[in-house]
Amino acid sequence: MPRDFSGKMMKTDLFGRKIPKKEIKREVLAENRRNGKYAEENYRMRASIQGYEVERTGKGHDYRVRKRDPFTGKVTYSGLREIKSGKAKLSRLQEKTKKKKSNYKVVRENPYSIW
Repeated sequence: MPRDFSGKMMKTDLFGRKIPKKEIKREVLAENRRNGKYAEENYRMRASIQGYEVERTGKGHDYRVRKRDPFTGKVTYSGLREIKSGKAKLSRLQEKTKKKKSNYKVVRENPYSIW
């Protein structure tokens, strides 16, 4: 979906025809999902480079990260990470998990930054 010079979604196409609101909304949601996936992938790469083991988890959080001692192989740190991009809010389940777990951390990630 094209955007105007200020970054807003255009309400008309190149020929001046009006674009339906549902189509605009569908495009915005697809773009938000894409940004979220990019942000998660950026975090995964960065955490791996920093020496963490990154494992995809089920509902309530995105990743479980572990740091191991290089000599003994014992886990020195383990935590849960929820990756968010932009101003995305936590879901009810994510809020509930955050309250229950002390090692739960929300990471705000820019989906288009390299590092």
